[in-house]
Amino acid sequence: LDFILTPPIKLPCLLVYDILVARENEEGLTNNDGRRRHKVPLYPFTVYYAERTKHHCWRCKDVVFHCTDKAVCQQWVQTINDQLSLLRSRPKRLLVYINPFSGKQHGERIYEQKVAPLFSQSSISTDVIVTKHANHARDHLETEADVEKYDGVVCVGGDGIFSEIVHGLLSRTQRDCGVDQNKFGQELVPCELRIGIIPAGSTDCICYATTGTNDPVTSALHVIMGDSQAMDVCSVYHKNTFLRYSTSLLGYGFYGDVLRDSEEKRWMGPARYNFSGIKTFLSHQYYEGTVSFVPDKENLVFPRVKIGCRTHCHICEKSANRLSISRDRVYKMAKGKPDREASDGGTWRVIQGKFLAINAASISCACPRSPGGLSPSAHLADGTTDLILVHKASRLDFLRHLIRHTNEDDQFDLPFVEVHRVQQFRFEPKHSDGTSEPKLIESSRKEVFNQTSMTRPRYSTWTCDGEVLPEVAIQVSVHCQLVKLFARGVECGAQFDPFTLSVIDKFNGDWTELPCVIKRSTPGT
Repeated sequence: LDFILTPPIKLPCLLVYDILVARENEEGLTNNDGRRRHKVPLYPFTVYYAERTKHHCWRCKDVVFHCTDKAVCQQWVQTINDQLSLLRSRPKRLLVYINPFSGKQHGERIYEQKVAPLFSQSSISTDVIVTKHANHARDHLETEADVEKYDGVVCVGGDGIFSEIVHGLLSRTQRDCGVDQNKFGQELVPCELRIGIIPAGSTDCICYATTGTNDPVTSALHVIMGDSQAMDVCSVYHKNTFLRYSTSLLGYGFYGDVLRDSEEKRWMGPARYNFSGIKTFLSHQYYEGTVSFVPDKENLVFPRVKIGCRTHCHICEKSANRLSISRDRVYKMAKGKPDREASDGGTWRVIQGKFLAINAASISCACPRSPGGLSPSAHLADGTTDLILVHKASRLDFLRHLIRHTNEDDQFDLPFVEVHRVQQFRFEPKHSDGTSEPKLIESSRKEVFNQTSMTRPRYSTWTCDGEVLPEVAIQVSVHCQLVKLFARGVECGAQFDPFTLSVIDKFNGDWTELPCVIKRSTPGT
């Protein structure tokens, strides 16, 4: 084939899985043919592809080819797009929710300027809904959305809108499958519809932990390429009554107090978190209670072992075989038949004490300010959560613990901090009178955050993925790989093993097999 490559760069290999689409260009270019002493018309086509850049980011690039024969040009475009159509994981139709109030309130602009053009270029049709109020996306998914006609759901915003999508899809899935999510210990049906996150919030913790960056274009390209990353979900209950799902952080004590105080200062925008954090740190409150948990016995990788979750994580792949459930089993349990693997079947450990913070990190909870996160070795899909207990300590020691979240020092290597990888846990606060059960009520807010008061507050609050829980005593169970995201995990390294993909092309009237070297990431790198 007589090709002219534009721009004239060295392109030794283009991964088929990274190609987005091929398009014919407008004609009009010519090429001087010195042998024939006349100008030969050129027929261009463009191949758009995703390219890795620095800091886990991806960018859309393109390369232009010019053919001297129009039929050959059309054949190349058709052949490339036919090969891409064989990638069944790529979405064709998406339901998009935009939260216009997230972060700096740039969600609509980010989608229209950076994401929508990429979806359109890749022939992905979208139905876009701009949310009007809290839980708009959740309610729409539960009741109105025709989820069967979509290949995925995309949310534009922060962790809050993602949580709404998770709640809506999981509630819809359990209802359609006849599973009662309000029953503690109930095995839940995994949601098959993947979720895409276009970051436009304040922290974008989920996006950062699953892609390694908070970049809208990178997230959009992961959606277009049809990447899939499973993710664990925690279900939270109070006295066998369902409260919420959690995908990132459950926090009591320090983080719960920060969130509760920041909710009263939403007018400050993202700066409210810094203000409330300093205020809560200076108050230095601790809370008494009992933590019970079931350690993960089969997973021999512990939270302090420096093995992070990366693309093709072998720990998560092993957990999928060990902990994933069949729908037949779920249907039997929904009909009231006994479960041989009941939630109380493990060995419970009990720890009583005074705690500055109790955190359950289902993911690393990494973000730009804390690249390692609360638990750097937490895994996305291993069926566990990392339970971090910060016992009562001096204000200076607690500051040392917090600072270590921002550097490479081990935040768990302190005598007042312990961490356990668990499948379930419970928390019971110490009741002041030994009989009454604590419950968060409006009148208690001033007591909790009145820093000038000499009376230490008895109870903190639980933050569940940025939302305040109404109860203090909770039960938590981890569900392995309950949802899937348009992501591939945090990529690390550039080790590849090549294999050959045969592409059939028509050349001079004959069908010819053209070898293309494809590079695929080695598991565990």
